[in-house]
Amino acid sequence: MWRKSSRSSNNGGACVELARAGRIVAVRDSKNPEAPALVFDADTMRSFLDAIKQS
Repeated sequence: MWRKSSRSSNNGGACVELARAGRIVAVRDSKNPEAPALVFDADTMRSFLDAIKQS
């Protein structure tokens, strides 16, 4: 199931959606849900999010 980022607005703008299946996290642009998603393992996604929070 896809979930919209809590940082995304509700005005139809740039939204990021995430889906998790076990240790895999998929990321897509909500404006183009038919496009291929970016897929990461959970540890890589966690490291990425931690780095963003620190910047």
